[in-house]
Formats: sequence, structure tokens, C-alpha cells
Amino acid sequence: MDILKIVGIALIATFLALVVKEQKPNFAFLLVVFVGCTIFLYLIDQIYMIIHMIEKLAVNANVNMVYLETILKIIGIAYIAEFASQITKDAGQGAMAAKIEMAGKIFILAMAIPILTVLIETIIQMIPN
Repeated sequence: MDILKIVGIALIATFLALVVKEQKPNFAFLLVVFVGCTIFLYLIDQIYMIIHMIEKLAVNANVNMVYLETILKIIGIAYIAEFASQITKDAGQGAMAAKIEMAGKIFILAMAIPILTVLIETIIQMIPN
């Protein structure tokens, strides 16, 4: 299973980072960041498969692709912001991590406005006069 590979690599990197941290803390941090990015890149194929399946479902259900693309972008922003926030927290920069999280939330809200507008308009049309 792929998850066992990922967990194994992460645990080995964690133990190595703990050992190296006493002598070279900067190198330990770089090791953790490198392994984190490697795991993310390893998951790209899985992400592609998920997006492809969602697109097929949307086409079969006659969903407007603009809405699907917006939702996928929102999900992407959330994951990227979370990933960057965790890296900055690992570097001991909690304040910067909070700023990244806030920026991600603002971008998500900005992208969600068209979908929320359509949703509200649909609800208003359903209400009898």
C-alpha cells in the first residue's frame, strides 16, 4: 500500500531529523521540508485521478464546469495554504503561519462569492411571492 510507503518515509525522516537536530538544526529542518515536498509530489498522481473522477461525475450530472473548477480551486487553495502553514510552523514561525492561513481563507471567500451568489439567487427564486 502506498500509505505504508509514505508513513515509512516520514517516520525515517522524523527519526533522522531528531538525531541530526542536536548537531545541525538547520539541516534537520531542510530534511523535513524536503521529505514533505517529496511526499506531496508523490501524491500528485492520486490528486490527478481524484480530479479526473470528479470531472467525469460532473459531466454526467450536467453540472456547469465553471462551478466545479471554482470548487476545485478552492480545495487547492485550502491544501496549499495548510501545507505552507505547517512548514512555517515547523520553522518556528507561528505568526507567519497564521498570516498564510488568513490569506488562504480570504482567497477562498473571494472565490466562493460567485457560487454563493448563484445559491442565494436560486433560493430566492424558490420562495413563493
